[in-house]
Amino acid sequence: MNDVTMPVSRARRLRDLLESNQLEFIMEAHNGLSARIIEEAGFAGIWASGLALSAAFGVRDSNEASWTQVLEAVEFMADATTVPILLDGDTGYGNFNNLRRLVTKLESRGVAGVCIEDKLFPKTNSFIDGERQALADVDEFCGKIRAGKDAQRDPDFCIVARVEALIAGWSVEEALERAKAYHAAGADAILIHDKAPRFDNIQRFADAWDQRCPLVIVPTKYYSTPTDVFRSAGISLAIWANHSIRASVTAMQRTAREVHDNQSVAGIEDRIAPVSEIFRLQGDDELRDAERRYTGSDVPIHAVVLAAARGAGLESVTEARPKAMLKIGGKPLLRRLVDVFKQQGIHDITAVAGYRADTIDVPGVRVVENRDYEHTGELASLGHARDHFSEDNIVLYGDLVFRRHVLTDLLEASGDIVVVVDSDAANDGASDGDTLRDPAWCSAPDDRSLFAQRVTLTHVGADHAPDTRPCGRWIGLMRARGAGRARIAEAIETLQVDGSYARAGIPELLNTLIAAGARVDVVYITGHWLDVNDLDDLRAAGDFAHGDTP
Repeated sequence: MNDVTMPVSRARRLRDLLESNQLEFIMEAHNGLSARIIEEAGFAGIWASGLALSAAFGVRDSNEASWTQVLEAVEFMADATTVPILLDGDTGYGNFNNLRRLVTKLESRGVAGVCIEDKLFPKTNSFIDGERQALADVDEFCGKIRAGKDAQRDPDFCIVARVEALIAGWSVEEALERAKAYHAAGADAILIHDKAPRFDNIQRFADAWDQRCPLVIVPTKYYSTPTDVFRSAGISLAIWANHSIRASVTAMQRTAREVHDNQSVAGIEDRIAPVSEIFRLQGDDELRDAERRYTGSDVPIHAVVLAAARGAGLESVTEARPKAMLKIGGKPLLRRLVDVFKQQGIHDITAVAGYRADTIDVPGVRVVENRDYEHTGELASLGHARDHFSEDNIVLYGDLVFRRHVLTDLLEASGDIVVVVDSDAANDGASDGDTLRDPAWCSAPDDRSLFAQRVTLTHVGADHAPDTRPCGRWIGLMRARGAGRARIAEAIETLQVDGSYARAGIPELLNTLIAAGARVDVVYITGHWLDVNDLDDLRAAGDFAHGDTP
């Protein structure tokens, strides 16, 4: 007979936390996303807080959210995590019969336990006029506990009885008598609650309790008490009961005010989680894996960073390293680019090195070398990465620094070949393309009143430029995918035939594409980037990295 090790249930793991011989901790969550964050932080369990859940619903912590709404929310939390969840079940949402039904439903959704408090339904939060809140009759509450225990099917499902006597202004002795009765009725643990700023009352309770069963605390008000005091008192479980919802409120208020006042999100984009982090927490990687497994879709994006140059105008700081390895705000330029790519889920990254190629050492980057970098152009460097091209490629200069949303805009744009053009550059005093590096002419200027404006590139660079004002500057960032990759291969062949390939830059490639009838779409941006071409740029990039906008 084969030995089959059955997985330990969540209820069993919650019971193990309660019965542990050391102080354990769980933390509040109020939805699936926060629950996953709490688990990733290392907590072995989650407190589904009644206060936090009601706050997430935008209602008061007075049973204004129905028990079925709470049940649905905690089900999403259970689906998003693997650790046990202890639900703050208020008073059980009614009498003994309501609790029996609640326990049945919680077990069916993988919730490990429920905590019920000895107040009257509908309840009011313990920190609001606690002394005026009436307590439940002891016998009635004990009957509710017995009903809940009789209803459970998993013997490890936990019912924690929460004693509110100290909250309501009663004595420690009254709290003890109630706790003893609840324990005798079958409670698996006792949560002794207090709103005093000191641990004294609970210390007296714990001393007299003598570890009859696990003791749980919620140190919201006596947070300054050293944790070792809880250990010495024999506390089994401490619950950080509302801190993630409070932290999120602070962050949302600050962000909302700043966005409102500035009428822009550009200033906060680098200080908040990237959208890719939300996708990760939602389990998007698993879905992408499943899509590849079942449909063969979702081609990964490959990034090519052209980083062969030493940097004309930067000789005094590039004797030992190429321009792409100059530090900006404490990080090499290439490291900053890699971080932005990885935040967007782009992990296949190739850097084409040349000058001091041996010094390019950035984790997560494949390095290929253009040994003839001094006598060839950007297009030849790009050719050295061709063996690593995928069906979807980002190509960019290695001296760029930009806000994360610039790459996001490019990734969200449609089109097989797409370039990023800064329309603000057209207003920097240049009347034509002669004084603007990589000037770009487009089928239409940037009309910021239009959403998803469809614009194509008509020419880039000062050579053979139109006799009109440029629409902006190509910043050195482009994308080629699907049919666009094939069109680029054809354009490269054209440049090889006419002999200009070796010294050509990416602008020559783009103009060759346009001449051949290829559509090159434009994503307009307005600033929030810079390139490093001289020492002044290097200093400006340092300011940019610390939050200043160029």
